[in-house]
Amino acid sequence: MERGALVRVGRHHPGPVGLPTLAATAALVAAVANIASAVTPDVPARARLLLRLEPVVVPPLAHAAALLVGCALAVIGFYLLKRRRRAMQAALALLVLAGFLDVVKGLDIEEAALSWGCAGLLWWGRAAFCVGHDPLRRLVRLWIVPALWCVALSLAMLMLWGSTRASVPDVAHETAALLVWSHGPVPLAEDVRWAPFGLGALSLSALIASAAVFFRPLAASRHPSGDEARGAAFRLVREHGRDTLAFFKLRRDTTLFFAGDKRAFVAYKLSGRTLLVSGDPVGDGESLPSLLAELCSFAERRGLAVGAVGAGESLLPLYRRAGLRALYIGDEAVVDTSGFTLEGREIRKVRQSVNRLAAAGFSAELCSVADLDPATLEQMERVSIAWRAGAAERGFAMAMDSLVCAHHRDTVVVVARDRCGAVRGYLHLVPTYGRNAMSLSRMRRDRETPNGLMEFLVVRAIEELRRRGVEELSLNFAAFARWLHAPRNRAERQLGRVAAVGNSAFQIESLYRFTAKFTPRWVPRYLLYGRAVDLPRVGLAAMRVEGQLPLLSNISRPHFESPRRAEANP
Repeated sequence: MERGALVRVGRHHPGPVGLPTLAATAALVAAVANIASAVTPDVPARARLLLRLEPVVVPPLAHAAALLVGCALAVIGFYLLKRRRRAMQAALALLVLAGFLDVVKGLDIEEAALSWGCAGLLWWGRAAFCVGHDPLRRLVRLWIVPALWCVALSLAMLMLWGSTRASVPDVAHETAALLVWSHGPVPLAEDVRWAPFGLGALSLSALIASAAVFFRPLAASRHPSGDEARGAAFRLVREHGRDTLAFFKLRRDTTLFFAGDKRAFVAYKLSGRTLLVSGDPVGDGESLPSLLAELCSFAERRGLAVGAVGAGESLLPLYRRAGLRALYIGDEAVVDTSGFTLEGREIRKVRQSVNRLAAAGFSAELCSVADLDPATLEQMERVSIAWRAGAAERGFAMAMDSLVCAHHRDTVVVVARDRCGAVRGYLHLVPTYGRNAMSLSRMRRDRETPNGLMEFLVVRAIEELRRRGVEELSLNFAAFARWLHAPRNRAERQLGRVAAVGNSAFQIESLYRFTAKFTPRWVPRYLLYGRAVDLPRVGLAAMRVEGQLPLLSNISRPHFESPRRAEANP
């Protein structure tokens, strides 16, 4: 496991904060200067002086080499921007070489000074390039680099030999010249006048592909953690899991990251180049700062953006000290079971739904998942499959990935049966060990059941939990709920109107209205991210792992199930 001092994401990289951007810009400027200098004639007076000091063949070769070095610097600048350490080392060597070539090709002192100045800048701020790499001997794709250049060289030689019938040494000379955007001794026929451009493009493609292999960052594991790690995580959840989302970190499809002292952990998934954490860390409060420091260092060395979805308000000061920013994304609905009642005008529609379902012969029972018989489990699975209608299971920070898991003995279901005793719907609830509460993981119903079955199940769940002494039930997550039900200012009112527009795709307003029927307490949840430029990629990663992106192509089909999101049309 990676260890390291506190690294504040996006603000406190080792070395100057803006150096990677400055270095990338400087490398690009040096690249353009060297390319321009290589393809333009030398100053006559300087050229005559060089002819007295070096062989006549040196300036043309230096021009070709400077052109190649300039192109390489332009490619490497992209990786300098990403703080790749190996790119910094390569750029440093190339800038020193470029300065030397500038001198020997035409006494271009100005370009040489620029190149060496950029090299000095890189050396001064080398600590800012903190993204590490696997050793070259471990790069399984390293064979691609010589293979690409061999293919480029072979194609060029075959093309030239077939069109010119020149001798092999001349063909080799001309090929080498064309691959560095120059000309050799072989005159080209009219039908292959495109060769310099084509082979130059082939060479540039090989250069870009080689850079992608050489500058790949350290890999982070995308494989879910094993049983031993999950057992350790379960013990921490039982001991410190006060948050209503803590149990969901035991999903089998996440990777677990522990603090060095093993007294705290987070669960995460990788989405592209984003490390996305599920909710808040769980563990001893004294270990949380070091856990976040180690996690940020782990991500920094691998060139990953850090984000978290579903973070709670209580730890926001800790996140800010670690350099993470928070963006409000919605509210978790928490029902006080002791204060819940079906009396009153506000809850009249829920009361009518419950009475209608009870009169139709529907009943509900709460039981442990461990006590379910195979026949009941099979019926519940059929209901779930039918409800999803071919859509994949979704959820990450606020849902379990399976009804039956390694720690399912503490989870319960509220099963709805019809007059004949057949399973027609259910709620899956998981425990919150640090407080007297349970959390909703998934809701399912048979699509042929009467409207109101979900209200019926939620009410029966609240009543059963109250009888068992459970004080709180965490229901659904309602995106941007505050903007819809209690905007603080004009800006939030406008944002609420915008959020309502997305209802057809994401059931934002419908979900809020459904959940608000049960008069819950609204608990804000946040999306965490590092630098401001990371927000779009973190937001997209959150939507991707939560399973919401597919909905963008199904706007006219708003009835797909989403874990911990109550069905808007129950």
